[in-house]
Amino acid sequence: MSGNVLKLGIPKGSLEEATVKLFAKAGYQIKISSRSYFPSIDDDEIECMLIRAQEIARYVADGVLDAGLTGKDWIMENRVEVEDIADLVYSKTSARPVRWVLAVPNDSDIQSVKDLEGKRIATEAVNMTTDYLKKHGVTALVEFSWGATEVKPPKLADAIVEVTETGNSLRANNLRIVDTIMESNTKFIMNKTAYQDEWKRNKVDRLVLMLKGAMAANSKVGLLMNIPKTALAAIMKILPQGIKPTVAELSDPQWVDLTVILEEKLVRDIVPDLKSAGAEDIVEFPLNKVIE
Repeated sequence: MSGNVLKLGIPKGSLEEATVKLFAKAGYQIKISSRSYFPSIDDDEIECMLIRAQEIARYVADGVLDAGLTGKDWIMENRVEVEDIADLVYSKTSARPVRWVLAVPNDSDIQSVKDLEGKRIATEAVNMTTDYLKKHGVTALVEFSWGATEVKPPKLADAIVEVTETGNSLRANNLRIVDTIMESNTKFIMNKTAYQDEWKRNKVDRLVLMLKGAMAANSKVGLLMNIPKTALAAIMKILPQGIKPTVAELSDPQWVDLTVILEEKLVRDIVPDLKSAGAEDIVEFPLNKVIE
């Protein structure tokens, strides 16, 4: 241990479980106690703090934290300057960006942002919504919503700006989407002063490399198979272009072992063809990390 410590913000709430799982797959075990906001991690050079994603960007910008994971949306909402280190596209239910949308009741007369003039909008993202309205030259009352934003129209608000992954909650509350304000994904950010610290930057680079490797492995698998040398050319034509498999000699000089990493969604389409071309003992195995 060097004696240096990286102060790292871990998002509390909807991203908490997904973040802990990602770190575990990257090789870092984070243990969270229900009574503490300081999770333990099996790396003596990292000090974790559990904070709402909405606040992490502000604490990183202020130097309370050296680095943290938070959404692009909350960086914009806090209007802060931080170093954008990496995109980590994961969320609580999927590996795709979330959307902040303008939504209104199904029977509302509001059809576009221009129809919001003089209306009342409820949202947790007040600054983001205000900037959006200003961009379109619209003046409206934007109120902070403490939660359950979807139930506020039409009695408590004319429209809402809310985050969604699937849109299911909006539809369940009889709301329709008028416009998408922005797409957001999780980002790994650093404080600008901490970014200039060689040790902290190197620590973050190593951590992010492993996190991205864990993410890259989510959609990929390995295939291992035995192939007669006479079928190798045909097998190579079946594999996706650009794939560079490992080919190793076997005890039988007429056969080789081929190992390849590819997108899991391709397996069901090419394995029957590989079998028909002469491959035997085809084994699919999961991957923990893929360092690209």
